[in-house]
Amino acid sequence: MRVPITLDLHLPNFNYPGVGPDGLFDHLAAITKTAEDNGFSSVSVMDHLHQIPPVGAPERFMLEGNMALAGIAARTEKASLGLLVGGVTYRNPALLAKMTTTLDVISGGRAWFGIGAAWFEAEHEAYGFRFPPLKERFEHLEDALRIARAMFREEQATVEGTHHHVAGALNNPRPLRGDIPILIGGSGERKTLRLVAQYGDGCNLFGDPERITHLFGVLERHCADVGREPAEITRTSMATVIAGATHEEAENNKRAAAEAGWPAERLELAWLGDPGALAERAQAYRDVGIQGMTIVLPNAHDLEAVALVGQALGPVFR
Repeated sequence: MRVPITLDLHLPNFNYPGVGPDGLFDHLAAITKTAEDNGFSSVSVMDHLHQIPPVGAPERFMLEGNMALAGIAARTEKASLGLLVGGVTYRNPALLAKMTTTLDVISGGRAWFGIGAAWFEAEHEAYGFRFPPLKERFEHLEDALRIARAMFREEQATVEGTHHHVAGALNNPRPLRGDIPILIGGSGERKTLRLVAQYGDGCNLFGDPERITHLFGVLERHCADVGREPAEITRTSMATVIAGATHEEAENNKRAAAEAGWPAERLELAWLGDPGALAERAQAYRDVGIQGMTIVLPNAHDLEAVALVGQALGPVFR
């Protein structure tokens, strides 16, 4: 089952100019509705409890990801929905599989299951989650992948993992498509991409087209090792985009994002320009085999900006 991402609007930030907590969800719903009406096939959110350093200060707003997606599901009709990506250390894997199945039912079959090994140690300390060593986190991740797949596909799931197990777990009602696609986040060559080859329906990779080409080669070798066809795996990547109707307007939006607290290093790596320039950047990823892009917009609160980017990039990956 392929991950239904061609163009994903990723929403890591919930602080919007002039919008307080009482108006936050309505504005978020307007953003996501605008996205699905203008070329975006998917909407994703982070799985964090407070804001992370690459986006902003920890005191900024953060919504719990699964709850946010459930609310978005009720306000949208077409966009697929998922966490990019869920932290495996934050929930029992069977509970997370149940939550994702519930999202699938609420959304009419639009959920995908995003999962990764988790990384933000300070957040674990702040909220009382144990932060195991990396080797153990990958053991938890493999347990979660096995349990989720079994619960999505089987009437009663029984899995004995290294740290987690289920014994005759029922997951009713069932996923509406008979399964839920699994996307594994990260670009680790030795462990993450091996798990993608063995268990994943999709991956989300980081880097420029040259780096992506290298990672595809690594993934294909892992697929050969486990007897998997690489074409079964949806290949996506991520970019921060600063758009404008003109290049000058995009530069102005970049300055506004800096004033709003977006870190300078993230803005310097962003795609910047008018619709034609952005489509050209996207095409370079399409040319090396990327099938879907996840887009972060520092000015996602601006519905016109969301529509502009969706209309520019949607046709590249459609």
